[in-house]
Amino acid sequence: MKSVDYKLFFTVLALMIFWMIMISSVSVYSSYRVTDLMAKMWRIDEPYNYFYVIRNIWHVLISLVVLWIVSKISYKSFEKYIKPIAAVIVFMLFYVLVKWMTIKWASWWINIPWLPFTIQPTEFLKFWLIIFLAAYLKANKHKMYDFHKWFLPFAWIIWFVTLLVWLQPDFWTLMIILPVSAIIYFVSGSNIKYLSIVWLLWVFLILSVYAYWDYDKKTGQSLNKLWYITKRIDNFLSDNKTAIKSKTINYQTEQGLIAIWSGGFGWLGFGGSIQKFWYLPEVQWDFIFSVIVEELGFVWAFILVNLYLYIAYRWFYITSRVDDLFAKYSVIWISSWILIQAFINIWVNLNIVPLTWVTLPFISYWGSSLLSLAIAIWFMLNVSRYINDGKPKYSRWNKFNLFKF
Repeated sequence: MKSVDYKLFFTVLALMIFWMIMISSVSVYSSYRVTDLMAKMWRIDEPYNYFYVIRNIWHVLISLVVLWIVSKISYKSFEKYIKPIAAVIVFMLFYVLVKWMTIKWASWWINIPWLPFTIQPTEFLKFWLIIFLAAYLKANKHKMYDFHKWFLPFAWIIWFVTLLVWLQPDFWTLMIILPVSAIIYFVSGSNIKYLSIVWLLWVFLILSVYAYWDYDKKTGQSLNKLWYITKRIDNFLSDNKTAIKSKTINYQTEQGLIAIWSGGFGWLGFGGSIQKFWYLPEVQWDFIFSVIVEELGFVWAFILVNLYLYIAYRWFYITSRVDDLFAKYSVIWISSWILIQAFINIWVNLNIVPLTWVTLPFISYWGSSLLSLAIAIWFMLNVSRYINDGKPKYSRWNKFNLFKF
């Protein structure tokens, strides 16, 4: 058996090291606020500014242990035991609907006592859905042009997953898994006409959420669970100075842009961010990219973006040299997931798309996200052990010069 793709491994390792370095800077004030509250509740003696750094170390250690375990398991085992894995994920998604933990205003997490952080099941859903559909499409590839035997089962799987995520509600996860599902369908070589149905349903979903889940324009509140989506889209489409002054959603976007332009082609230097002192709240999560630019400038932001693009290049290399359809499909879609999530987060920071709760892969502070991404990357590394030597295989497929499927 060959060694893993070390170029991919060191690219991801560079992202994780960069994450640990940036968390130590951007989370200083947030850590102090959290521990100050803990001190007032007599849970600790005095506040400190490395709370998130310690938790970050725990996240990385657990992820590395998982990486080591997954690296010892053949990727073929995921295909073999796909149904038990599916049962666990579905159980977690149902469990979060019954017994959840609310963080901020969202109820997407479950608490597992022996873990130092909560679990967000939808983060693991992303990886499971990819390998599940890869196994399904490989097993049923001979039916790919049959509407009833191919498209309808595929659509029902996506609909079932969408319903479970919708009930939480976690619309931002749907922004990841639905486009990835469309890419899955396209790359598999299925009938392109059926894909248009998927996109129409996706557009209808967005429009229905925006139109139906309205809110009171005066109070900014609503009894509907998804009212915040409509509000964020409205704030994105308008330039509401009152909203900025009252420190609502537009305020956060405004401060993120201030951070970016403060860094620009120069930089304030590592640790020199001003926005992290609660001018831009919770910078260790959604808006860490803005503070990266503020402290390190556009040059390091450019390097960061190219690290994500290099991951895409490595999946191109791996998939063009592996024969197993399950491995080929899974690697392509895992990379698509990482790229889509990364660019949505960056576009939010640049105010190109409305504000979401989508993390920057390997960079934003989020235990479940890091753990699920670690499993996915090691799956890719495991597949890289089985690549063929020699030139990549290409063929004319669906009028595009792509991989030989």
